[in-house]
Amino acid sequence: MRFLRSLVPLKEGLPLLLIFGGGGAISLWIGFWRLGVLLFGLFAFFLLFFRNPKRIPPEGSGLVLSPADGKVIRIEEEVFPFFGEGKLISIFMSVFDVHVNRSPMDCVVKRTEHKGGRFLPAYKEEAPLQNERNFIFLESQEGMPFVLVQVAGILARRILCRVKPGQSLKRGEILGAILFGSRVDLYMPKEVRLLVGLGERVKAGESVIGVLEGGDEENK
Repeated sequence: MRFLRSLVPLKEGLPLLLIFGGGGAISLWIGFWRLGVLLFGLFAFFLLFFRNPKRIPPEGSGLVLSPADGKVIRIEEEVFPFFGEGKLISIFMSVFDVHVNRSPMDCVVKRTEHKGGRFLPAYKEEAPLQNERNFIFLESQEGMPFVLVQVAGILARRILCRVKPGQSLKRGEILGAILFGSRVDLYMPKEVRLLVGLGERVKAGESVIGVLEGGDEENK
């Protein structure tokens, strides 16, 4: 039952599901069995891809949650051009991962900015600089700046952003998605202590990837 609930799709995937599901049913009904099986196979693939499982964010102050499902492929601490001194964590989402992006903390959206670009494989180091990407500038309840960057990949040709400037977000709330394999970069203040390492797998809205100084994890 829990698995079936996890297959509830994003609304953006409903048109494709209706096309392939309806086409498969009609094909089987009129006797085109091979076409029907093919269309139902595509229906199953897109149902899995657009799945939007329920996530329950952990309790605690100062926690920074993963904004995406996938594998941590980069961790840096330096001065970034548009952010200043801080920390960066990059999460690569394969085509098999959940592609819903979630807010890493209770925050306010300050602004968003979309930039066109190429469609290099999202795991490449130059992808965040050359690929199509969407910047979401956030401010935490503590007044700390965060920047979440949705980066398109070689298959990802559509970035979904559901938030607008001035909008308040709860920890773990959906803020967008990237279709067909992609990457999310999260820029954080230097005051965040990271709790994950390279190669670890994380889940959006559930995995704690860091904590602000003075937060609950710091006090344990």
